[in-house]
Amino acid sequence: EPDFDTPEHIKQAAIEALNEGKTKYTPVAGIPQLRQAVADKFERENGIPYAPEQTLITIGGKYACYLACEVLLDPGDEAIIPAPYWVSYPSQAELVGGRAIVVETGDDLKMTPEQLEAAITPRSKLLVLNSPSNPSGVVYTKEDLLALAEVVAKTDIVILSDEIYEHLVYDGGEHHSWASIAPELIGRTITANGVAKSYSMTGWRIGYAAGPLEIIKAMSKVQSQQTSNATSIAQWATVAALNGPQDEVVRMRTAFAERRDHIVNRPMPGGAFYVFPDVSAHYGKRAGEKVISDSIDLCNYLLEEHLVATVPGSGFGKDRHLRISYACSVEQIDQGIDRVAQGLAALN
Repeated sequence: EPDFDTPEHIKQAAIEALNEGKTKYTPVAGIPQLRQAVADKFERENGIPYAPEQTLITIGGKYACYLACEVLLDPGDEAIIPAPYWVSYPSQAELVGGRAIVVETGDDLKMTPEQLEAAITPRSKLLVLNSPSNPSGVVYTKEDLLALAEVVAKTDIVILSDEIYEHLVYDGGEHHSWASIAPELIGRTITANGVAKSYSMTGWRIGYAAGPLEIIKAMSKVQSQQTSNATSIAQWATVAALNGPQDEVVRMRTAFAERRDHIVNRPMPGGAFYVFPDVSAHYGKRAGEKVISDSIDLCNYLLEEHLVATVPGSGFGKDRHLRISYACSVEQIDQGIDRVAQGLAALN
């Protein structure tokens, strides 16, 4: 998660909400002011004409993705998920009785139209796409998305586009929302997002989704029975985040770009705050009596012997890789990379 504090004007909005007694239940789908702010944000930043009633405020961006699976997947229905994927996507599909169809990507870690077409079956209901990506930092270009959209247009598949890292794109790159580059598919696209990453509000637990009215209404009905509304105070803080000044977003993105440049040379991830190196050249080597056979072994070795935490790629569907986060200071990055280097050098 980002190591920055939540911007001051957002915290002040929460304090004001407390002082004004805005501490009661809210409508399940969110306070009207926030639903309007979300709709305005989509129009202003993404060029998507969602109406406020087509939006839903959820308890974190993760829950928005789960609700989409809940209302769209019947038992045995399939969700197509390119690997590497965020760890929760397959589990969310499986929790509601669906099947996760994992598509193995190539060296650029992007799913191709040919791979997508090959994965589609009569039970395919959902395509889950995350750009910029956790764990890889990969950003799908407009051309990438248009090519995938041509395949989806021949089917009845619904797209779940998780865009929570949209503001963390570097090197002059550009984030493209699926619903804006393929408007003919807006009627079966759910755009999921949240304020955790862009505004350093991970603990506030506010996500949101927008999409076809009937799907959003169904997601809201499920939320009403599972959790009711997201926290009232955090909703008012999010109004300030979306409607207020965006200077801190730019400052944090600039800092993340500097950290990324500090941690890696090539290939350079285009977004998010992760690098996802292929470390499989070290598999088969020994650490004392222990043979390093996979990403879990390597992560455990680095943690236990060299006191540096990385995340095994197997959890994201790519066992050849490790995920390293640069959501920390340059000093911590240097210390961590030094320890990784020492650990790898000690293998034989």
